[in-house]
Amino acid sequence: MAARAVWKGFLKLASVSCAVKLTGATSESGKVHFRTLDRRTETPVKSIYVDEETGDPVEREDQVKGYELEGDEYLEIEPDEIKKLKVQAEHTVELSAFVDRDEVPSLYRDKTYFLYPADTVGSEAFAVIRQAMEKKKLSGVASIVLYQRERPVVIEPLGKGLLMTTLRYDNWVVDAKDAFNNVPMVKVDPEMAEIASLIIEKKAGKFDPARFEDRYENALLELIKAKQQGKAPPKPVEAPRENVINLADILRKSLEQEGGKAGPAKAKKAPRASRSKKRASAA
Repeated sequence: MAARAVWKGFLKLASVSCAVKLTGATSESGKVHFRTLDRRTETPVKSIYVDEETGDPVEREDQVKGYELEGDEYLEIEPDEIKKLKVQAEHTVELSAFVDRDEVPSLYRDKTYFLYPADTVGSEAFAVIRQAMEKKKLSGVASIVLYQRERPVVIEPLGKGLLMTTLRYDNWVVDAKDAFNNVPMVKVDPEMAEIASLIIEKKAGKFDPARFEDRYENALLELIKAKQQGKAPPKPVEAPRENVINLADILRKSLEQEGGKAGPAKAKKAPRASRSKKRASAA
């Protein structure tokens, strides 16, 4: 069963355009979901908005968006005022520029969607645009109004269709320098770096998402199954207790477990005696 389209509009390149649909490229339907229950009655409960001062429930028709100002004051914004701000090209994705795929940092990439023709009439124009992008090995940059918000996007060929990824605005991304500011500069031992490189080389392979296992999700399912059958819950997995005493020894041990072998450890040279001590011994 085909996924429901979350957006319908037009893909445009210069004077060429075609009707397209947009569906989510990812799904969380396979995840374990919980409902919140009243422990006393085992009846599901639901969230409601209440007045922070009185604690009384606030009905939907009495709710309005508010922008927080200083001094616990709010500026009310009506829904009609927001609707008037909608972008003119709300139903058009125009490819305004093209870049190499590697030029878009993963830090800026957000959510992915499948983009494909909405009907047979636009299939040819869509195929022309997709094939031209594939031939030039370039990704298109555009913007889209999705869920009443304008978002920058990058669009790239994928199979017979296109993959659209929403991008984060620059002011949404935290500067890495701020995060790494307190990371100390460490002088790495060349021998240990070489051993670590050998471990990485042994583990090198092709990306295969099918190999990923959600162990927490599986543990949840085992817990649910055990409770359904009236059995004891599975034993928790013990956290590793290995203390790193000698990093070089740990790296060598890890390499051996991967089927590799490091060279013999170099003996550290004894510190040279100072000239004054040598002269004293000679006397």
